[in-house]
Amino acid sequence: MNDIILENKHYRLVIGSDCVAKSLIHKPSGRECLATEKKMALFSVTQPRPYNNEIKLAYPNKRTTFQANRVRREGNRLIVGFELIHYEAEIEITEAQNYISFRLAGFIVPPGKFPSCMPTVPVESFRILQLPVKNAANFGQWLNVSWDEDVAVNMLATSPYAIIDAEKNDGYRVMTADALQEVKLQGTEAALIVIDTPHFLDAIDRFEQDYNLPRGVQSRRRKEIRMSQYFAGYINPENVDRHIQYCKQCGYKMMTVYSVVLFEGSRYDGLGNYEDADYRKTYPEGFASLKKVVQKIKDAGIIPGLHILHPHIGLRSCYVTPVADHRLHKTRYFTLAKPLDMDATTIYVEEYPTNTTMVEACRILQFGGELIHYEGYTTEWPYCFTGCKRGHLDTYVTEHPVGQIGGILDVSEYGGTSCYLDQNSSIQDEIAAKLAKLYSAGFEYLYFDGSEGTNAPYAFHVANGQYRVYKQMEPAPLLCEGAAKTHFSWHMLSGGNAFDMFPPATFKEMTRLHPFDEVARMQQDFTRVNFGWWSVYEELQPDHWEYGNSLAAAWDCPATIQAYIKDLEAHPRLNDLLEVLRRWEDVRINGWLTEEQKQQIIENPQQERILLIDEGKNYELVPYTQIPTADPCLRAFGFERKGRSYVVYWHTQAEGALKLPLSVTLQEELYAPAEETDTLPVSHRRYASSNLPLAQLEKVFAEAKCI
Repeated sequence: MNDIILENKHYRLVIGSDCVAKSLIHKPSGRECLATEKKMALFSVTQPRPYNNEIKLAYPNKRTTFQANRVRREGNRLIVGFELIHYEAEIEITEAQNYISFRLAGFIVPPGKFPSCMPTVPVESFRILQLPVKNAANFGQWLNVSWDEDVAVNMLATSPYAIIDAEKNDGYRVMTADALQEVKLQGTEAALIVIDTPHFLDAIDRFEQDYNLPRGVQSRRRKEIRMSQYFAGYINPENVDRHIQYCKQCGYKMMTVYSVVLFEGSRYDGLGNYEDADYRKTYPEGFASLKKVVQKIKDAGIIPGLHILHPHIGLRSCYVTPVADHRLHKTRYFTLAKPLDMDATTIYVEEYPTNTTMVEACRILQFGGELIHYEGYTTEWPYCFTGCKRGHLDTYVTEHPVGQIGGILDVSEYGGTSCYLDQNSSIQDEIAAKLAKLYSAGFEYLYFDGSEGTNAPYAFHVANGQYRVYKQMEPAPLLCEGAAKTHFSWHMLSGGNAFDMFPPATFKEMTRLHPFDEVARMQQDFTRVNFGWWSVYEELQPDHWEYGNSLAAAWDCPATIQAYIKDLEAHPRLNDLLEVLRRWEDVRINGWLTEEQKQQIIENPQQERILLIDEGKNYELVPYTQIPTADPCLRAFGFERKGRSYVVYWHTQAEGALKLPLSVTLQEELYAPAEETDTLPVSHRRYASSNLPLAQLEKVFAEAKCI
């Protein structure tokens, strides 16, 4: 039989009659993108065990994958056969200008090949596409794209349903797209893009438009993608003006509002209570008060964004008490082996409960609408949970019949004050509608916190849970970030992710080990990283944020600060901290750093740097080194510029003075008036300079003490 050729303007895929991919040619360059020596079937099907009677008798009854071994084309469909098994698959092909898509349209089953009562074709998963793609200089594991300066090869999902992955091998990666029976088989689709790299994002943009997906490319191209965010802690109508003041002082133009702080509750225990009556007293008019706060933010020229915990349900919310909603997720299911009366404290179950959680906050069973806290369980028959306390979390105590199915409540690992909703139910859409109302107060971007809190398979539910919420937001967010991501999330999480706060003692090391380490990988996915969230700790000093911002700016990445007014106003060096943010935000947004400067930072991330304003009121970036001072209240860094030695210094907690054994030139800023003195005021950041060699000037400050 003849080869099958699938092609568009940019590439040609050649498939042999044995269903092995023979070639994948980027047409403009003539580059072969496949490891052609790897004879790999384009499709395969996996069954939990063989089902055809003769195959079941002849082969072991275990999870078995059957490779495609023949294919023919009929119009816009490929008819695919497999080794051993008797049915065929229909793959619908769309040869678009920028991509070719592969959709599992259905199965062709010859009569009499399976037991007459089998309701469906026995398929656990179906491999929609599989290709051994040669390695290139870069590989974006999130978007699943192998690329260099010339050519990009990308296998991607057209919806959340296809599970996209790649397996690394010597010299190539096997890119795969799977449809899962527990998610969706028929109708699941994946696409293949092969294109010159400069036009790759254009192709993705067209793809997103064709499939009506979130506009991930458009969002990544917005100017807002480089802007840092001011996280307004416990914002309300009374303090919104102060938050706006501090946001402007640090030069930020985006302000994030945490949905949790709008409603009554401790930590996360009220999540799900999103009605007007649930707002905190600081929002006397409920949603109307929120709209006024958001409008004030916008009137100040600041873009407001909403931070949500979309999969979380608070353990003191209306979804939990007094009647627990049946749509709360369970990590394991158990069947009552005996009726459960109102007074029972031992619960007998049919299933073996070994490895059931014994974490105190998580020892919660749900049967019907009742929650029950258990002390332990047996691992020998009869299986039972012991020491049970009925009506946990003030749920109603009721009788439960033998055979009723319940399970272990999926309590969040973060503090044990919330649980996760079941993504295989309607509750996520219900919560999404409530969150969409909050968003309609005038918010313009979105943060998907707690995104990891879904049921398996995570490769589907993490992104699909986000998508169920995203689709209800009007208008579509300018950008989104999230706490977890899977392949399809790329179209929504154009801002990547934000890292949680690191305390000052480890801030520099953790920033280097985590966001700075990840950003190079995320760049391969055509995505930036948010280097925040940075908290205002008592021990925080300006050099911490100077360092973090220098690493972020080298990659054109922003940061988020968590701004709680009580912390801001209690910090003695607040103005210095906010000035550091203002300078770096200005530099980042306006592209002041040269490519050479960025590369120097990337190649030597341990070297600390300070962003100065020079005599002409222009920015100047110089490396500096901390001076180990004898006085713990004195913080000082030395650097050289224009033939002079400098020390930038400040008091970490309050104010005082330094008596030096020599006179130095003192300035508030490099462009400010100078004076010669041997007695230096010590409070906010100031600059001392001298014609002495830097080592000598540093020694003077190292031995000095505040008076």
